[in-house]
Amino acid sequence: GNVGCGKTMLMDMFYGSTDGMIRQRQRFHFHEAMLKINEQMHKYWKENGAEKSTQYRISSWIMNLPVDEKVKEWLAGEEFYKQQLQMKHILPAVADKFLVDQQSSKKGASILCFDEIQTVDVFAIVALSGIMSRLLTTGTVLVATSNRAPRELNQDGMQKEIFDKFISKLEKHCEIISIGSEVDYRRVAAKNSVENVHYLWPLNKAVLEEFEKKWRQVTDQYGGEITCATLPVMFGRTVEVPESCNGVARFTFEYLCGRPVGAADYIAVAKNYHTIFISEIPAMSMEIRDKARRFITLVDELYNHHCCLVSSAETPIDELFQGTAEGTLFDLESFQFETETEDSRLRRDVLAEGSISAAGSPTSIVKMLSGEEEMFAFARAASRLIEMQTPLYLE
Repeated sequence: GNVGCGKTMLMDMFYGSTDGMIRQRQRFHFHEAMLKINEQMHKYWKENGAEKSTQYRISSWIMNLPVDEKVKEWLAGEEFYKQQLQMKHILPAVADKFLVDQQSSKKGASILCFDEIQTVDVFAIVALSGIMSRLLTTGTVLVATSNRAPRELNQDGMQKEIFDKFISKLEKHCEIISIGSEVDYRRVAAKNSVENVHYLWPLNKAVLEEFEKKWRQVTDQYGGEITCATLPVMFGRTVEVPESCNGVARFTFEYLCGRPVGAADYIAVAKNYHTIFISEIPAMSMEIRDKARRFITLVDELYNHHCCLVSSAETPIDELFQGTAEGTLFDLESFQFETETEDSRLRRDVLAEGSISAAGSPTSIVKMLSGEEEMFAFARAASRLIEMQTPLYLE
């Protein structure tokens, strides 16, 4: 269904109703789920001694044997088959880690709630297909939300054969429900609220003074000394927090969105701080589209973790995203961290499992995404920023 029509609210109502009834249950947003998949793949890869490349492992003990070349080729083929077989077990093994509680009984239902399914690149298609196929065939109850119907998720035709198998399995095991409302209920709720409770604009002296006043009020309320902090992210990475105080953190827009960071960093911030101050947010033109899509990811994660956002910006919320056909602001940053770690190889190996070329780089993805996808991202971020000003959200 459309932005703000109530998809996530309905899913969360269902998830909340199972509290205390179902032990094996999880709720993930797309970004967090993909990060968890990568983290579990990393652990599985390490635990199974796959640090060395395929070529090295084959040549190290086979190619140096004093036997005929034909025998070497046969042995190498057998070894490569075993390695490929191991790769085919990675995604099912990761799926088992999603819900299985080793200490609990295997009897009873398992529930996975998955917010905002997306297929932004071929890795997402392969990973989601492997994980969800495993969960669905083992009896997991899947409740998922998306802006698009399943068959419309991959309008650019990326890896059509794998995608079609994935969707066929979804349609076999799930009931597809379209929420036909065109109303953005976040905006309806915001109409009766005090406008701009924590979203201050434009960037003038009065707004600067009000922003500083709110910072002093909140830090005084929670007490403690204002210090810098370092948060662990994953794979040994960290994110620095310039100013923090007992669950409250402060950043500039440029610091959070002007550097090569991604969803993993924003999730770390959202999990550690209940109130986030962000100053000097500019209008999102195509000239700063990388910063803009990071900001969209940031808003998603702050919203998903129900953080209070206090911000100063150049324009009103509805004028913040000035996207045009000149480029794309679609959210790709959830995969940013993979290119910065030693395990980018792991991503390539999973793609290779389905004879897939690693064409899912940000540059190639950008070319495939449509203007309609951009509008979904813009509308979702603006809608969430508006809801984040309402008393109901701030309770």
